[in-house]
Amino acid sequence: MILRGRCIYQGTAQGEALVTSQPISFFGGVDPETGTVVERGHNLEGQCIAGKVLVFPTGKGSTVGSYTIYRLKMNGHAPLAILNAECETIIAVGCIISEIPCVDQLPIHEIPIGSLVQIDGDLISFETKGKSIINGVHQ
Repeated sequence: MILRGRCIYQGTAQGEALVTSQPISFFGGVDPETGTVVERGHNLEGQCIAGKVLVFPTGKGSTVGSYTIYRLKMNGHAPLAILNAECETIIAVGCIISEIPCVDQLPIHEIPIGSLVQIDGDLISFETKGKSIINGVHQ
């Protein structure tokens, strides 16, 4: 399947989709030293975002989250790309200063968990085999 979104930071990437239906707070929600989601109760808690195509609806939390994304990049634990339903300024600034491809205005619920995703500018392609999230529930 191919989707076209709005390019926040242009680039190319290919990797496994790590998908959540919950917003992510990078400041306090992701350990910048390991890339592990540490927010209690988050459905990605304990999972590492490093080297993944991170798919989530939108960001949340402190503007320090932009710098946390940058720290993740400098520490070698950043996602390969970020795909959002709606990218807000925290995620946008973090991706721009970290040079991480970022695309939004996407129907993220259509992207299967664990699928191989390719990003090329504003084009996203992936296979639809695998689990997806429908109404916040892993299918």
